[in-house]
Amino acid sequence: MNARAHISAVATAVPEYVLDQNEVVERSREIFAPDVPGFERFTDAYRNAAIETRHSCVPIDWYAQAHPFSERNDLYIEHAIELLTRVSQDLFDQAGITAADVDAIVVASTTGVATPSLDALLLERLPFRRDVQRLPVFGLGCAGGVSGLARAAQMAMSRPDSCVLYLVVELCGLTFRVNDTSKSNIIATALFGDGAAGALLGCNQPGPAVAGWAEHTWSDSLDVMGWEVGDDGLGVLFSRDIPHLVRTRLREPAYAFLESQGLGAKDIARHACHPGGAKVLDALEQVYGLEPGGLVFARDILRRFGNMSAATAMFVLAETMREGVPGNWLMSAMGPGFTASFALLEAS
Repeated sequence: MNARAHISAVATAVPEYVLDQNEVVERSREIFAPDVPGFERFTDAYRNAAIETRHSCVPIDWYAQAHPFSERNDLYIEHAIELLTRVSQDLFDQAGITAADVDAIVVASTTGVATPSLDALLLERLPFRRDVQRLPVFGLGCAGGVSGLARAAQMAMSRPDSCVLYLVVELCGLTFRVNDTSKSNIIATALFGDGAAGALLGCNQPGPAVAGWAEHTWSDSLDVMGWEVGDDGLGVLFSRDIPHLVRTRLREPAYAFLESQGLGAKDIARHACHPGGAKVLDALEQVYGLEPGGLVFARDILRRFGNMSAATAMFVLAETMREGVPGNWLMSAMGPGFTASFALLEAS
């Protein structure tokens, strides 16, 4: 596999409902305050999240009621396919191709369950060839945006004449459980939003080249992040101080990856980091030797869209591609495992 995969187009999409952070605070107070003593201490999390708006596939009133897992998952499938259809068509329009030109599809998502998988369902919405290869990727959480892109690049490199469609969709809001008064569930209401993104990759296409990728999974870290599965759906778990983990443990694998590519931190022209939260971005800037506030695109995406799990890094990549600064770009994200995912892009 000597030929490199190039990213010729990136597209994003969000659902119709906009959640203003100030309104979310008031609704969360109505829901939690009667059952959570000292709820007001959590309101700082909303104000310090550096988020102004997020998008949701359901209106804000939906969150005030209990919903069974079956209803949530039906909504997940319905809206995920709608968003992925929009992203796909946008990519085709940018590249001047049709669905029939796609040879392989990679879809990353962790906020719902679909069997047949989302990629199979998408075949019934768009005129893909029936011999298209499909790879669904589940369980990587926020890291899936970067690791999924790496898997798509691998598939493109294995068949240099092929066109690979990479898609990611996360509907984080559907995992909110109104009767769950855990700290993780409350903090999640301050951070997460819904969104989808995608890219077209091929070895004979223009655009930034995917020069390398890596992952690092820390030992004894399975409890850092994940799902708690209940009768009413998937409940988010945050068991440790993730900004502290980033600040103290990310540097070694990140710099080892750069060294394996013959690079150092100063050789990176742009960072397309997953903005897990404001404190995570502070920690990332320290790790990568950037000035405070230096992750401009990541902070802007967090402000406008919140944390959309795996989709968020692709939103940051879209902004980075629009800017078009030549040089080395480093993508990074962290997710359940606990795992850090990296991808090195080269832009000319």
